[in-house]
Amino acid sequence: MLRLDKFVYMLFPEFKAFGLPELLTMCACLGFALITINYLYIFLPLSLFKARRLNTTSSLDPVSIIICARNEDENLTEFLPKVLTQEYPEFEVVVVNDCSWDNTEHVIDEFAKIFPNLRKANIKEDAYYKHGKKFAILVGIKAAKYKRLLFTDADCYPASNQWLAEMAAGFSESREIVLGYGAYEKKTGFLNRLIRFDTFAIAVQFLSAAIKGRAYMGVGRNMAYTSDLFFRLKGFSTHYHIQSGDDDLFVNHAATAGNVDVCISTDAITYSNPKKTFKEWRIQKARHLTTAPLYSSSSKAALMFNYFSQYAFYAGLAGLCFSVNTLLLLPIILILKIIVQYALLNKASQRLAERDLLIGAPFYELTMLLIYPIFHITKLFYKPEKWNR
Repeated sequence: MLRLDKFVYMLFPEFKAFGLPELLTMCACLGFALITINYLYIFLPLSLFKARRLNTTSSLDPVSIIICARNEDENLTEFLPKVLTQEYPEFEVVVVNDCSWDNTEHVIDEFAKIFPNLRKANIKEDAYYKHGKKFAILVGIKAAKYKRLLFTDADCYPASNQWLAEMAAGFSESREIVLGYGAYEKKTGFLNRLIRFDTFAIAVQFLSAAIKGRAYMGVGRNMAYTSDLFFRLKGFSTHYHIQSGDDDLFVNHAATAGNVDVCISTDAITYSNPKKTFKEWRIQKARHLTTAPLYSSSSKAALMFNYFSQYAFYAGLAGLCFSVNTLLLLPIILILKIIVQYALLNKASQRLAERDLLIGAPFYELTMLLIYPIFHITKLFYKPEKWNR
């Protein structure tokens, strides 16, 4: 068998020896190459994307906006008017009051007196049957008058009154799913920036995948699909036993290479209040991670490569510390990586209105790599509730 040092010597006759410094350098360069490929794969499609949109809103079909609410009287009072006042030719808002024991039903009834396009669907508590959010969504879909459905949560609000028009414009005869960006509000503190960066990074990845015809997930805070598609695929039947997944697992099951469009207009972003403590966020992330094992093999492979490339880069970078002859390379490779990251992330952050996250992106990324194992450990002990956003 040909030894590596002899092979290198054949290619480079001037080469004298292949030792630890050379091996560490090769590992670091390989890590840099992998993470650069990953960045190109994730960031470029979204940065270069040109939206396919209709010229006018007059030709757009009517839409049903569906919101599931359980004990959301305060959020509905604050955010529902922003949904009801969208500029669009014809639409309705269906709020599913799912066994609320606060003033949710009263809030819906009062708004219905002002907005004739608001409709209510009630679900009463059943002592013999406990259900999750998927059942509430199914009730909302069956109550909807129109075939085109737009989904958001009761604690979300659209960035503008053009949200519905922008999202609905992604529909066509062949496009049955439209994926949007569900962001979190900007607050003070490091935790807020970390949550927002994680949400932004995940969105860039799944939106880019959809642009390439490989959609694997969406977020229920801002996504749309047709009722025809839902019923044709028998809804959530393949994963109804999983409490989460009404958004990502459905898209993973329903998406094809040609039936998904994405909407990245800043007018079409929805915003939610982020978790205020690390414990709350940790539990939320554990719940989200419970659905990943049910993704398709290709989806899981793409996600694994994303994390592998990042861990491989930092492992290669750390390896440079084991030899005094390679220490100088550490800052050089790190700076090159940051330059590549900024260059590719800049446009994507601009398109999703997250420019303030750009400066700290390398630090946020490294922090997420350190704490993601905590989320996965929490997932092992996570006991899902029957109803979650």
